[in-house]
Amino acid sequence: MEAVLRAMPTTEIAAAVDLLLAAYQADRQVLLIGNGGSAATASHFACDLSKGARQPGRRPWRVIALTDNVPVLTAWANDVSYEEVFARQLDALINPDDALVAISGSGNSPNILKAVRVARERHAVTIGLTGGSGGALSLLVDLCITIPALEPPLIEDAHLMVAHLVSCCLREETARAMPSAALSGIHNPG
Repeated sequence: MEAVLRAMPTTEIAAAVDLLLAAYQADRQVLLIGNGGSAATASHFACDLSKGARQPGRRPWRVIALTDNVPVLTAWANDVSYEEVFARQLDALINPDDALVAISGSGNSPNILKAVRVARERHAVTIGLTGGSGGALSLLVDLCITIPALEPPLIEDAHLMVAHLVSCCLREETARAMPSAALSGIHNPG
């Protein structure tokens, strides 16, 4: 893990902060997708953005993890195909300039790739989190954060660290953008 941490793609992580901050400033949605452990990371990332990056006196983040509605996921998987579970949700939800964060350790999950194509057709900003060589996802997204590891547990752990780093940076950026009068209302209740 030490080698992975030393080789983290910091330039791409900073660029992801910039893209997500731009989406927030334009009052756009951030949508997140992933399978398995990546689904858990998508859900966790959505929570961190929705609550952790939120600042008192500021508009909340508009964040949706498409992994969290199990009835919708299973309905699309059962009635159409698992490859459609995110693409069909995005078809109803995504708008131009929204941001899609697509998480796939291999970068080759068919349902992730199909969803990214829908997002691109709708002119949304696409950010990929992958591992290894980045897979096909790295070629489809506007920005790809590729973890330099091949082992799924290392990739998934690093993706969660990326989510935390990005969320912390966004919290700081939104606090910095707040007028000082709004900050004076923040206090420690203890």
